[in-house]
Amino acid sequence: MRTIHSLKELRAILRGYRQQEKTIGLVPTMGNLHEGHISLVRKAAEAADIVVTSIFVNPMQFGANEDLDTYPRTLLDDQNKLGEAGNTLVFAPTADEVYPDGLARHTRVVVPEVSAGHCGDSRPGHFEGVATVVSVLFNMIQPDFAVFGEKDFQQLAVIRKMVRDLMIPVEVIGAATIREEDGLAKSSRNGYLSEEERTIAPVIYQTLQATAAKISEGHSDFQVLANEAGNSLSAAGLRLDYFNIANSLTLKPATPEDSDITLLAAAFLGNTRLIDNISITR
Repeated sequence: MRTIHSLKELRAILRGYRQQEKTIGLVPTMGNLHEGHISLVRKAAEAADIVVTSIFVNPMQFGANEDLDTYPRTLLDDQNKLGEAGNTLVFAPTADEVYPDGLARHTRVVVPEVSAGHCGDSRPGHFEGVATVVSVLFNMIQPDFAVFGEKDFQQLAVIRKMVRDLMIPVEVIGAATIREEDGLAKSSRNGYLSEEERTIAPVIYQTLQATAAKISEGHSDFQVLANEAGNSLSAAGLRLDYFNIANSLTLKPATPEDSDITLLAAAFLGNTRLIDNISITR
């Protein structure tokens, strides 16, 4: 496995693979990798001959009061994990390589509708940053496939719409959320939790499961269910950001007529913001 920092070198290597008619898969990450990320690499390897994992902490998707400066940078450990997983190339560009004219002067990609609501309301500009950096990575690497985790459900929806709207020739693959034994979705931000907070955190998934069960049983007053779920999270000691019940395709508020429904939750434990979701078909 090789680690590449420059676009020129990366393209030269990928050109050689393409001349051998190898297909290329991409797993975009911000590093600090855990088993959830590694599962994406393995899924990419099922679809493509060559797997490129990008590691880039994207400043454009962080808000003014978010954790850009303290976000863990663990490149050496990430390289070891990726090597064991069968990854082919690590692309770890600098911000100057991705945004050569700086953030303020860089073209931005805005994906309407699916970027609204949920994390889009809580983190203004976040999905603009995500869509922009992913479009840059797609143009840098020109993969045949790209794999994203379903834990970031709205992000996956944003990327899929961007690819459709801009007719980008990349097949976007969603990968199931990887969880701890107690149900907590694996996340780089779990490392911020104190020991006490870590024992509380699984209540998010438990609440999602309980609410999904009620919907499957026939309950259709989604606003009441969402309010009850939010109250449960608050009672457990979390600071609720949102608990929403949405149409899985549009991410707009679900109606009783919808058959494919996604429950999305975000809440703070201390200073750590955690997200999770469950999708059901009824």
